[in-house]
Amino acid sequence: MIHRLAVSGYRSLQNVVVPFGQLTLVTGANGSGKSNLYRALRLLTAAARGTMVGALAQEGGLPAVMWAGPERLSRAMREGEQPIQGGPRQQAVRLRLGFAAEPFSYAVELGYPQERQSAFALDPQLKGEWIWAGEAFHPRALLSSSGPQHHPDQSLFQRGCDPDQQPEVMLLREQILSWRFYDSFRTDPGAPARQPRVGTRCFALSGDGSDLPAAVQTILENGDGNGLQQAMDDAFPGCHLSVQNDGGLFRLHVHQPGLLRPLEAAELSDGTLRYLLLTVALFSPRLPPLLVLNEPESSLHPELLKPLARLIQAAAERTQVWVIAHAPPLIDVLAEQPHCRHLHLERELGATQVQAQTTLERGSWRWPASNNV
Repeated sequence: MIHRLAVSGYRSLQNVVVPFGQLTLVTGANGSGKSNLYRALRLLTAAARGTMVGALAQEGGLPAVMWAGPERLSRAMREGEQPIQGGPRQQAVRLRLGFAAEPFSYAVELGYPQERQSAFALDPQLKGEWIWAGEAFHPRALLSSSGPQHHPDQSLFQRGCDPDQQPEVMLLREQILSWRFYDSFRTDPGAPARQPRVGTRCFALSGDGSDLPAAVQTILENGDGNGLQQAMDDAFPGCHLSVQNDGGLFRLHVHQPGLLRPLEAAELSDGTLRYLLLTVALFSPRLPPLLVLNEPESSLHPELLKPLARLIQAAAERTQVWVIAHAPPLIDVLAEQPHCRHLHLERELGATQVQAQTTLERGSWRWPASNNV
């Protein structure tokens, strides 16, 4: 279970430590930093996959994602008595990502290369990487570490470590890569979820929903099929699902009262298809250790938000769930849950803050020390 996410020097996240609960709800106004937190979490999966450079390039490269404000915000700046201004930097420019978890925690530090005569001088360089046992970092808890590497995709996870000598590296990589992100399912006419697909057992819906028919059939055969049907009836009274197997080609059928034939995925409205995708993701027989939903309420009718909240609550009893939300009906229901940790973000002088967060709530997080090259 993840206990904290820590980010420093990334976009508006100048220095943020975000506590996680069994169910974590993140809210805030537009521009408060919710999407930046989501992207930071996805960058950690890119580090484990070995695609960090490509992921940062898609965001405009390292110069575009680094914190653009001053190194330090003085009290006078915060109180408006002094204009926001920079000065000689006391520390090297760094982007740092990490999380505290059980049984292993992780941190990575990126920066600019020392030699900038190459055409790729703005590519990020790996300055340090650490894996330690337990939540709080201490040198005695350190299990694996790496010094400066020319390329971040030459990280601990990519160097072919010996599973007998460094089992923590393999286990942590598998854990990170098993996180599942659901963000803005496509529902246009060409969306993958609308197409029939050759079916193979699918114990967790893919991020683009392309295996939706197979995922439904897997739940019906190997999961809580009755619960899935009840969830559809809860949102769309009288509806139920079935899957047609045409020589291995699976087609999803949605049966609605009053219609003489079932509807296929290609015929569903955008909102109905999106809700169905979320429902199937939350009913997966093998939920990932961390399930992340980014604005799941998008394009849904307000009447579907309370049933969606009930689905999220049920999933949070089986695994750790992280939700970024805007819609008050969804927020109100989730925030009332006893195991929900509600974090409201706000922006102060360009930097994201967790509203009313105390030093104690930031916990025992501390960054491992690099050699500052």
